[in-house]
This record gives sequence, C-alpha cells and structure tokens, in this order.
Amino acid sequence: MNWFEAAFLGLIQGLTEFLPISSSAHLRIAGEFLPNAGDPGATFTAITQLGTETAVIVFFWRDIVRIIKAWFGSLVGKVDRSDPDARMGWLIILGSLPIAVLGLIFEEQIDSTFRSLWLVATTLIVFGLILAVADTIGRQDRTLDQLTYKHGILYGLAQALALIPGVSRSGGTITGGLFLGYTREAATRYSFLLAIPAVLASGFYKLGKAVTDETANGPFGIGETLVATAVAFVVGYIIVGWLLRYVATHNLRLFVWYRVLLGLALYLLLGLNVIQP
Repeated sequence: MNWFEAAFLGLIQGLTEFLPISSSAHLRIAGEFLPNAGDPGATFTAITQLGTETAVIVFFWRDIVRIIKAWFGSLVGKVDRSDPDARMGWLIILGSLPIAVLGLIFEEQIDSTFRSLWLVATTLIVFGLILAVADTIGRQDRTLDQLTYKHGILYGLAQALALIPGVSRSGGTITGGLFLGYTREAATRYSFLLAIPAVLASGFYKLGKAVTDETANGPFGIGETLVATAVAFVVGYIIVGWLLRYVATHNLRLFVWYRVLLGLALYLLLGLNVIQP
C-alpha cells in the first residue's frame, strides 16, 4: 500500500473516530476498496488513533491540565478528593481499567477474529439500534458534576465494548451515558476525556511493537502510518468541536440510520462476494 492510501485512511480515521459510527469499522471496510485491497490491521488503527487523541488533548488542554493538577493535589492532601476536578481524575482512571484489562486478555482476537466483516456489519446494526433506544428513553438530566464512581465503572465497561470493531468507542460510551441519564453533551464530553488513557496506551503499545517487529505493522510501513496519524490529527480536531455543537441541539438518529444502512450494505456486499470477510 502507498502513501496516498495511508493518508486517505488517516482522513477516514479523523472523520469517524469521535462520531458514534466506529472508526475501526470504517478503516476495516475502506481498506477493502483501495487499489491494494486489504485490512489495514489493528496496529495501523491503534497508531492512527494517537493522532485523533492528540486532537482531543489539544482541544481540551485547559480542562486536562486542571484535572491533572487537582488529581495530583488530592494525592498529597492539598486538594480534597471530593473536588470535582480531582474526582474526575479518579473517575477517568477507574473507567479506563476495563478496556485495559480486556484489551490485554483478548489481544489476539482483537487482531484477528474480531475484524471479520460479518461481525462488523452485525455490531454496526445492533449497537446502532441500542444507541437509538438509549437516545429515546434516557432521562438526559444529569451533568458531569453528578458522575459517581459506580457510573464511572459502568462507563468504562461501555467503552470496553469498542474493542470489537463496529461498536464505536464514542458510541459505546455515549450510549452508556444516555442509559445512565446523562445529557448528550455530558456523555459526549466524558467519552472524549475517558478515551485518552486507553487510546494513548494502546497506540504507544502497538507503535512499540511495530518499531521492534516489522511483521506486526501490517501492510503499511512506519512512515506511511505516521502520515496517516498526522492527517487524522488535523481532521479529528475539527470534528471534536463540530460534534459537541451538534449534540447540544440535535438527537443522534442521524448516526443510528447511518450505522444501520452501512451494516445492511456491508451484508449485501459480503453476500454477493464483492468483498471478502
């Protein structure tokens, strides 16, 4: 695969990472239609997510610095642990544990079995419909200052579902938040913050493996992957701001319909042997 294809996939990553439509599913599908058709691989996906996550860090840097300062202050007794920012730091750590543990346990399946396009099509549709239910019945009257440790764990479990391509990290987290009664904006903002430790850890872990073992890098070289990561950062930064504005005034049905239609289209393409699973 060449530099143009890598940059194109970086564009896809940036456009889809934060929307509840699964960036890993889109990279998996898009790879099949490129000139050198094939799966970009879990390593490429994880590394390019470093670009979009850097966009989150840049966008929310003031919030992140404030949370880190308060969290460290709570460790040495300078800040009360009930302080909203200190508590947010602990909640992000707590909520990151499920995906970290499950990611290590199921690493082999994540890199192989879970990337089946039959599974991707199914998760796109099923979790799209679950998102629709959550968006319809969720009370949407809670804000992030009401986030509890119990809810932090449940948020973390919802995020861990994104280890399966097609679920969507933001989609799983937002869905969980809506079921717990949080507003769309609160659930979306927390999904951005909660993803930072998990995505950085996964991305740098896969990057380390790619540098030390070329066979682990998939069809793209390190240089091509880094180009894709840079493209993902630029596009992702734009999408973060747009999504926060969108969910403040719109429901999530647009993404639900998109997921269902994409999943059905994928079933059709697989059934007609246009692409291979």
